[in-house]
Amino acid sequence: MHLLEVKSTRDCKRFVKFPIDLYKNQKQYIRPLDKDIADIFDPAVNKNFEQGDCIRWLLLNDDKVIGRIAAFNLRKTSSKGETKSYGGVGFFECVNDQNAANELFDISKKWLADQGLEFMDGPINFGARDKWWGLLTKGYDLEPNYQCNYNFPYYKELFENYGFQIYFEHYTFLKLIREDVHPRLERKANIVNSNPDYTFDHFKMEKFEEQTNSIIEMYNKAWVNHEGVSQISQEQGHLLMKKLKPIIDEKIIWFAYYKGEPVAFYINIPEVNQWFKHVNGKLNLVGKLKFVWHKWRKTNKKMLGFVFGVIPAHQGKGLDGGIIHAFHNMAKSLSNQYEVIEINGIGDFNRKMIIVVKQVGGEICKVHTTYRYLFDRTKPFERMKAIK
Repeated sequence: MHLLEVKSTRDCKRFVKFPIDLYKNQKQYIRPLDKDIADIFDPAVNKNFEQGDCIRWLLLNDDKVIGRIAAFNLRKTSSKGETKSYGGVGFFECVNDQNAANELFDISKKWLADQGLEFMDGPINFGARDKWWGLLTKGYDLEPNYQCNYNFPYYKELFENYGFQIYFEHYTFLKLIREDVHPRLERKANIVNSNPDYTFDHFKMEKFEEQTNSIIEMYNKAWVNHEGVSQISQEQGHLLMKKLKPIIDEKIIWFAYYKGEPVAFYINIPEVNQWFKHVNGKLNLVGKLKFVWHKWRKTNKKMLGFVFGVIPAHQGKGLDGGIIHAFHNMAKSLSNQYEVIEINGIGDFNRKMIIVVKQVGGEICKVHTTYRYLFDRTKPFERMKAIK
């Protein structure tokens, strides 16, 4: 076995395509779009290169790829102006061989230590926590959602045998649309609905720009003070919504208003991997035609809970119940189109959100585990602190 740093065009392609052969007999696996993976490592596309560094390796046996890994050094500035560095590894794929995995982890550890870092998290992404984050440790029998990691069960042993420890877990909840929400959520909704100052309405495409601005403002107020969550700029927010625009179903995006001002939002989208699984990783002309055909035929029966937020001044008033209840009533009317909803990325440190999602009626169907490896093995290990 020997390691090769990814530099050439050929090696970049081998990095992207290695999982195709690895998962060829795994029916639940959905091949990511090649471009999505390639863009992460392209400085012209991924703005995180402006505040971080990354490196990739292939592990070869003779000239055959048997593993891959990327290491990241991310420097983030908090709302208080403090800059911190975070180290980690991601896009790990490997044959079932602990020695092979150790080779990949060892080279990453050395690179990160040379960068002055004290730990490595993994698997993480060179970017936001809502994409390619965490090792799948439950839900191997289910198809992955868009830009969510899927991996073999033996990866858990490869990480833990090396010495990685659980830092936090992300839960994915699943709910059948036809099922009712929890009675407690109904009660919250009744309380909020009795106050005429609160109203609810779904997204309107004719107000796309205005409502995008509202989402950005509410998101920053609701989430920016949470650890690991960065403020989103107007440019980033509008770019994201423009990317979502071709797939937006306006009836499954909801707002709560207080005296006419938006104070909460709940964004759901069609789960696009249910379309992308037909394109074999490529959105070329043939892939785009397949995508359009399946979208037109409404073969996608799953929606994805994308992001939720209540601005601080209106938290703790049952508004979560009101907005989710309004959404759910609409979703049930669309039951011929959608059969199931999955809600990604609920951290085990976010107890309030877990309670809310359980009240919606969902059960945990997938777990993605973020591990941490401390370079100083004598240092006490601590899991991520819960949000108060």
